Amino acid sequence: MAKTQKQEKSNLDLIESPEALANEVTHIQDLANKNKNVIFGIGGALALGLLAFFGYKWYSNSQDTAGQAALFSSVYKFESDSTKGLSKEFANVADEFGASKAGNLAHFYAGVSSLKEGKYDEAIEQLKDFSSSDLLVQSRAYSLIGDAYVEKKAFEDAISYYKKASEYKPNKFFTPVYMSKLASAYEANKQPAEALEIYSKISEKYEDSAEGALAKKYKAKLESAVSE
Repeated sequence: MAKTQKQEKSNLDLIESPEALANEVTHIQDLANKNKNVIFGIGGALALGLLAFFGYKWYSNSQDTAGQAALFSSVYKFESDSTKGLSKEFANVADEFGASKAGNLAHFYAGVSSLKEGKYDEAIEQLKDFSSSDLLVQSRAYSLIGDAYVEKKAFEDAISYYKKASEYKPNKFFTPVYMSKLASAYEANKQPAEALEIYSKISEKYEDSAEGALAKKYKAKLESAVSE
């Protein structure tokens, strides 16, 4: 049975949680306070099982039967938090089904799994091969690529992808989260002026968000440090 417009919207709303993303950025900012060489970590990736599950539900009605069947076993393991070797399984599905919807989704799963396994280069490659017109999933993929680059301490590349995430179909729920990551990446790359600019934009455009309040706090600290 085809999904109604209301059902599709419900699934999209569940793909990402604003609270979960806000918690992820708070964690990032806490690390930044303790260590100026900001290491983003992938603790937030542990919550991606929920994201991936609803992503799978969202795509399932439009995927080809064979591809969906090929994904099922690996998705089940992913949801059971059994990630060992899953990046390879998903990569195999992506290779087999190519540009189909199933293959496309497999790239996303492969990227997330690789990130959780600490295989950052593979994560970057797989997530770059994923594409979606949806404002939630595509921007999230860009952000995850940024996370992988941060783990590699390739901050310039991370900045590039956090920019993509924050500029892709801006919205009040997720954009300030990605902008906060961008500002932290600028700090890690020793670009305080650029970080200040982003913190200012967050506090002005998204002042009612949790990130807006944090942006004012970190902006003040950064201004104080620069003036010393």
